Amino acid sequence: MSYNLAQKILLHHLVDANELPLPGAPIAIKIDQTLTQDATGTMAYLQFEALGMLKVKTELSVSYIDHNMLQSGFENPDDHLFLQTFASKYGVYFSKPGNGICHQVHLERFGIPGKTLLGSDSHTPTGGGIGMIAMGAGGLDVALAMGGIAFHLPMPKVVKVELVGELQPFVSAKDIILEVLRQLTVKGGVGKIMEYTGPGVEILTVPERATITNMGAELGATTSVFPSDDMTRQFLRAQNREYNWVPIAPDPDAVYDEEITINLSELEPLIAQPHMPDRVVKVREIAGMKVHQVAMGSCTNSSYVDLMKVAGMLEGRTVHPEVSAGLGPGSRQIIEELMDNGAWYDIVQAGVRILESGCGPCIGMGFSPPSEGISIRTHNRNFLGRSGTKSAKVYLASPETAVACALTGEITDPRDLGIEPFKVAMPDTFIIDDSLIIAPSPEPERVEIIRGPNIQPLPIKAPLEGKISGEVLLKLEDNITTDHIMPAGAKILPLRSNIPKIAEHVFEVVDPEFPRRAQEKGGGFIVGGMNYGQGSSREHAALAPMYLGVKAVIVKSFARIHLANLINFGILPLTFKDEADYDKIEQGDMLSIDTSGIAPGAELTLINETKGIKIPLAHSLDERSIAIIRAGGALAYARG
Repeated sequence: MSYNLAQKILLHHLVDANELPLPGAPIAIKIDQTLTQDATGTMAYLQFEALGMLKVKTELSVSYIDHNMLQSGFENPDDHLFLQTFASKYGVYFSKPGNGICHQVHLERFGIPGKTLLGSDSHTPTGGGIGMIAMGAGGLDVALAMGGIAFHLPMPKVVKVELVGELQPFVSAKDIILEVLRQLTVKGGVGKIMEYTGPGVEILTVPERATITNMGAELGATTSVFPSDDMTRQFLRAQNREYNWVPIAPDPDAVYDEEITINLSELEPLIAQPHMPDRVVKVREIAGMKVHQVAMGSCTNSSYVDLMKVAGMLEGRTVHPEVSAGLGPGSRQIIEELMDNGAWYDIVQAGVRILESGCGPCIGMGFSPPSEGISIRTHNRNFLGRSGTKSAKVYLASPETAVACALTGEITDPRDLGIEPFKVAMPDTFIIDDSLIIAPSPEPERVEIIRGPNIQPLPIKAPLEGKISGEVLLKLEDNITTDHIMPAGAKILPLRSNIPKIAEHVFEVVDPEFPRRAQEKGGGFIVGGMNYGQGSSREHAALAPMYLGVKAVIVKSFARIHLANLINFGILPLTFKDEADYDKIEQGDMLSIDTSGIAPGAELTLINETKGIKIPLAHSLDERSIAIIRAGGALAYARG
């Protein structure tokens, strides 16, 4: 048989199966590598510890510090100590604060073509730029994978994205993925793997490919992947890791479930308008709008290629006096490269503020825009309030467009600056300095795990009752993100290891009274629209509502990772069999559901006791997922 690239890697990693099932059927795959970051890692490692194992069973696991680096109190530094000592004891590599953003560093130092990677961060698909099947998941799924337990998911469809033509000057990889988002929307990749092929692939460096696979998460895609070819080999050679290179490509006659074509020659600079990454227009269509802030970096656009473009465009120029511009480099390696070749000087001299090598502004952890401010960002998400300023308007654009806006003080097509086009050449050899990556201890029995007072025990959910009942605590619209459910930012993220405390902020952006109401009512139901739970993989968006007593979430459709997280924490995820029934339920209605007969493919009946009507509900749960929910969550299920 012939296979596409994604199928080849998945087939090689299937557990207890010799052939791929049809899309939608459940599969279980072996995970080779895992990564965590500090906003999700503490819970993941507490969950791994609860499994009772002495050491991780993956080929490689890495714990990164890149999110909560603002040490304004004891919480973050305490958690960093916990993560470092835990990693040392249980066989996990530890990337210290300042070493870089997890996805960029993993691409540079650890990613291997053809391997599987599971990360407790939704932008883990960045690894697809180097030819991995790299997926985001909740921390509990990552904990189970570290324990050698297979990762379960529905077999995705594979979409062929053929790239033809050549990029024009000042049009870049960010514009490619923005065009895909424009065509497919934030729901267009759900249940799918985006596989990039065609002659246009050959001209894209690995960091440029990684920009595209990174932001594929905004499509709702399971992951995105590029072939491993000569360009991949050159990148690994420059990282002194050519021994990790293997060629991987689709068979010439590979079959795909869907196909789209992007003509690179026809692309021009694009920009995503507030407050969704798919609200994409041409930059020239909104040019002239005043800009208050420009933020460059994030796991999407902080590579060597990106920052050399930034430096080249800033050389000899100065940021507009009414613009605050900041840059967060992707890794320490990139900083050293730019210092070595002089490009760092051009960035600093232009008046750009240098931020830490971390996630920072992207998650509202510093460098927030002013009230009502317009911020142009090279990031991947522009959800309402994510920047740390609810009234701000965040636009997503390429580094080229961001620099143009920083120089002129208004939204500007970079082609209008009059700068001569230039290309960035990748180094033959990168500066290799792994001194901030700490290997696990050779004597783990002598390592003491340090636990600060902010780290609280895991909350436990009781097994599923035969009948669940309660009030509709909140009714929501379409495209509710995990940022709506469980906000990030400097105020809330330090509480990630303390579920009772962080639960006080559930749905704070939407309804600040929700936590109090949920506790007073003894829990209940949440009702929502399409694509519920899109965005970050943060399992706190399921774990904290579970702590508050949420029994079921009833929506028109779910985003993949959040659906899995709800199952993992024993919250029943249900969908309307007829979407029109969404209008038959109001906040405050009393509902009940008989769950005693729940089975794969069988509908359930919701009784709206307030209105005296019955509503049929559907679900996508297989036998394993039902068993997990009945047990009270995946941890209880795994422990038997």
